[in-house]
Amino acid sequence: MALNKQLSASEVVAQLRDGMTIGIGGWGPRRKPMALVREILRSPLKDLTVVAYGGPEVGMLCAAGKVKKLIFGFVSLDAIPLEPFFRRAREAGTLAINELDEGMLQWGLRAAAMRLPFLPTRVGLASDVHTRNPHFKTVQSPYADGETLLAMPALELDVALLHVDQCDRLGNTRILGPDPYFDELFARAAKRSFVSCEELHERLDLGVTGQPANAQISPFERYLVAGVVHAPGGAHPTSCSPHYGWDLKHLKKYCASAEQENGWEAYADEFLAGSESEYLERIGGAAHIGDLPLAVI
Repeated sequence: MALNKQLSASEVVAQLRDGMTIGIGGWGPRRKPMALVREILRSPLKDLTVVAYGGPEVGMLCAAGKVKKLIFGFVSLDAIPLEPFFRRAREAGTLAINELDEGMLQWGLRAAAMRLPFLPTRVGLASDVHTRNPHFKTVQSPYADGETLLAMPALELDVALLHVDQCDRLGNTRILGPDPYFDELFARAAKRSFVSCEELHERLDLGVTGQPANAQISPFERYLVAGVVHAPGGAHPTSCSPHYGWDLKHLKKYCASAEQENGWEAYADEFLAGSESEYLERIGGAAHIGDLPLAVI
């Protein structure tokens, strides 16, 4: 395995194939690998199965006709509760859907990460989960309690796409924000992971001295990382705490395009037609991203 894992976003996407199951890390409008998603949007890739706690990446991939099946816990922009292009695709019936409770999605990733066929859980029992997912099965505890539990099947991924604060060329990562979400499970559930980062280092010091108290140091093993992409501002328009917040003005413009005739095509022409550096220039550059305030939660 090469010690220097640095790649460009286009080199990452060139390794993806039609029909793959791709897990996308982050959470709603937070720390999404949007630079990598934009590179997929510029490519001919199609028929993807996407697994995510979804945000704008899901809506954009749906709008571009890239998604065949979606496995998700939600698709939201928080301040804008329901992602509009996802909603349009859902209402039009153009997607195969596996809608899960948030905990079930986590448990499915965890099962895949542990190389297990399923994990038992109480989540989803006595709910419409069975109605919406009739293929789910239950198991009975072999112990004295005899409890009936839902058997959440493993969500195995071909590839995981993640965005972190810092990375080195070896594939070590560091998340400085207050929440790692479930990126480590996406990485471990996937055959290969590709990571974009705000800062790329020759080699990270993995010691805890001098690090923020909530820093996640190497949250997943570097051997899982097949490639790293230096992408400052690469989570925009989602947030990447503590570097920048989400760009609500841009998200509102994007969402408004869903109500316009040929709105997606107009958005794509304005923001996706060129390179990633041109995208960053069009949205106001690094200075604009750096000035985006962090959300108060």
